[in-house]
Amino acid sequence: MRTRNRAVVAAMCAGLAATLAACGGGGEKDPDAGTNGVGKLPATKIEDRARKAAGSANSVRLSGNLVTKGVTYTLDMRLKADGGTGQVSTKDSSFELLRVGEELYLKADAGFWSHGGDSAGDSGGGADTAAGKLDNKYVKVPSGDPSYQRLSGFTDMSLLLDGLLGLHGEITTGDHGQVGGVRTIRISAGKAGEGGSLDVSLEGRPYPLRLRRAGGAGVIRLADWNKDFTLTAPEKGHVLDYGQQLPTTP
Repeated sequence: MRTRNRAVVAAMCAGLAATLAACGGGGEKDPDAGTNGVGKLPATKIEDRARKAAGSANSVRLSGNLVTKGVTYTLDMRLKADGGTGQVSTKDSSFELLRVGEELYLKADAGFWSHGGDSAGDSGGGADTAAGKLDNKYVKVPSGDPSYQRLSGFTDMSLLLDGLLGLHGEITTGDHGQVGGVRTIRISAGKAGEGGSLDVSLEGRPYPLRLRRAGGAGVIRLADWNKDFTLTAPEKGHVLDYGQQLPTTP
């Protein structure tokens, strides 16, 4: 009888073990199961794959905060090889940028334009009048204007990605997570991630999806990889000429 009871108990245990295994209770779930496999690579190779994926993309949406030279910029830009469009804000100003090929356009409110009156050789009511005319109108930025290179940099996909995606220090692999509902693997540089961190997609191509810059210099989200969009120059009737050097922006 004891032998029979033991056999029954053994059969029950075996059935229970099979049930637990089928439900995931038989061990920890592999976090890389069903992914693109990047999470199993060494951290340096994950970074390399992410940079290559970004470098081969045709377009991206870049948003978040970027701190440079003591100024915090809030960006929301859609970028591709031949230009970009979106909004840039600082503590004191906000403006929209549109670049189609080499043609760069700036649109801002009257407050943005009025603070440039003195630098343009104007002051008082003259500056206010000019600013009122430029309020929320596109202004073409001359390629020779000192602001052109600085402003066009916000619309240059290759330049921004090359400058942002670099991590500083020894790179290590961190935790699995999610960004915008997409599974990711994090890689970090330096002690406690002080050299920056990058969350890389584990679904599809290993695009970088979130960047924490070294030294707390901002957090950037990267989305809509390879989602094309149209860049169209504004109609001539909607473009005004500032007439003098554009106001100095941060």
